[in-house]
Amino acid sequence: MTIKWILQTALPCALMVGAVTFAGHQALEAADHFDPPARTGSDTNTVGFDVAADISDLFAFHDVTNVYVAIGFGGPSATNLPGFYDPDVLYTINVSNTGTRTDIEIPIEIRFGRDGVNPGIEVRNLPGAGPLRGPVERNLMTNNGITVRAGVFDDPFNFDPQGLRDSRATGNLSFSNTRNRFANLNTTFVVIAIPRGLIDRGQPLDIWTSSARIRS
Repeated sequence: MTIKWILQTALPCALMVGAVTFAGHQALEAADHFDPPARTGSDTNTVGFDVAADISDLFAFHDVTNVYVAIGFGGPSATNLPGFYDPDVLYTINVSNTGTRTDIEIPIEIRFGRDGVNPGIEVRNLPGAGPLRGPVERNLMTNNGITVRAGVFDDPFNFDPQGLRDSRATGNLSFSNTRNRFANLNTTFVVIAIPRGLIDRGQPLDIWTSSARIRS
């Protein structure tokens, strides 16, 4: 099962105030909340699809110091549930920062351990650093200043699925800003902060992500 999402973050020169732009690209196999491959039924159905491998969001932004990338999966879920740390799912954040914009210069690979509710995380191919390992729900840092945190976060996505369904059914826009399907729900995230000097090559970053179930 593979889900891909592409964002572009434009990096201005370091003396400018940080600004981020996102641009669309030619479509790939993609999914957002509630529509990974094999998911059927309403947006509350959690049966019949691979929850842990369901990528919900990819966020990319920056400030004058760091580039931040966050991948969310396994949500939204109730606030009393633990994170989805499946040791048999490989998450990859692909970064293109030089040459052809679809080339992968930095394939950041993420996997979890097999230690129950709070397993360890291993992150490979971080720029200029060896594999980073440590527990979830804790800030982990490499010697060159990259910070990684895996854990459960409030789902930042804001959307009205009922409004979308009503709009499709009637042909009239029926969204309401009083309805947010993701309010008071959590999603499992891996958040990575990378010092700009390790990743900025003077051109926009193209970033996309995938999940793959590892069969043993």
